[in-house]
Amino acid sequence: MPRRAHTRFHFLLLALALLAPLRAGAMPQFDSAYGPLPVFELHSGFWINLHHTLYHQARLHRDAASPDKTGKTSGPVLKTPAETKPAYTTAEQKAWDDAVSYYAANLADKDLLFSSELVQLKNQLSDFEDCDELTGKTKKFCDAGLPPKLAQALEAAAPVYRAHLWPDHDRANRRWILRVAPLVIEQGVGLSERLADIYETHWPRQKIRVDVAAYANLAGAYTTLDPLRVTIASLDSRNQDAEALEVLFHEASHGIAEPVQDAIIRECRQRDKAIPRDLWHALIFYTTGEVLRPVLASSDATPRGELDLRTPSSTSGSSPTSSRENPRRTSSAAYIPYALREGLYERGWKNYLDVLQRFWQPYLDGRATFSDAIARMVSSL
Repeated sequence: MPRRAHTRFHFLLLALALLAPLRAGAMPQFDSAYGPLPVFELHSGFWINLHHTLYHQARLHRDAASPDKTGKTSGPVLKTPAETKPAYTTAEQKAWDDAVSYYAANLADKDLLFSSELVQLKNQLSDFEDCDELTGKTKKFCDAGLPPKLAQALEAAAPVYRAHLWPDHDRANRRWILRVAPLVIEQGVGLSERLADIYETHWPRQKIRVDVAAYANLAGAYTTLDPLRVTIASLDSRNQDAEALEVLFHEASHGIAEPVQDAIIRECRQRDKAIPRDLWHALIFYTTGEVLRPVLASSDATPRGELDLRTPSSTSGSSPTSSRENPRRTSSAAYIPYALREGLYERGWKNYLDVLQRFWQPYLDGRATFSDAIARMVSSL
């Protein structure tokens, strides 16, 4: 079967899977709908979605209870559409409010990324996505080992979530997967090889688990290590359409960027300079955006909600090169990378952008070595 026809066949099977009836419990990983994806495992799990929804609503409840002097809540705002309030029964409303109150009192002040408690909880709920309970009352293998009060809150809220919010959330998750999967099929291997080559490391042997949830953190996506897992919000406006692929690979890059962090720290210590805060993170944003420019350039001419699969590599019949040379960079200006589009460099990274363009870009183009690029960046700061 020709490569393009093979991809269309996979895409058709995935679309048919999207239209299948929703199960009452957790959905299996979506790879199983049409064969395994390269590089990633994409999941829409019931418990991980319930957890993030309760956390999201608890944070909203907390912020509404303590606005600043101007009457506005402080901090960034999630870029998600407003949801219609479900018509709960009295009993359902109490069960849901109790669960949100538990999260507000015990978890809402903790960070999803930096709290070891919440990272462990996320991983546990991901691992038990195929169970319809968490305490092992009817199935011993479904005992997730959670604190009793937390397990009770989740199990009490589960029927309410399953009846009112989960169908729409799961559908949004599967639509997100439907849109990004064809690009992962066509570009995933080449992109993973190129990024690993840039960071002078190896892409993980095992596929990276990606939990797609209606809500994530304020950034709309986050990555935890040991094990390396990504969580992405399907409702977040920053994660839609062709841009979803950049978000996916940016988050995954957190798991392979240690050589960059180490090199920056080492160079700073040799020069007796302070380690620049977040330079490594700005570098990951910049690198992912520049690597994906040629892959996503044609998608800007595509209506929102539709992916144009005629990427430069697919029309030429080749995948992105794993070398650092980027021959199509000048023709890919139509796609605006995430960090530029969302104004991240305007929030204290302006100097980093200049440094990255002057010293890191030549490395990406194959005109400098990794060591020289790091040394010049650190020296210029």
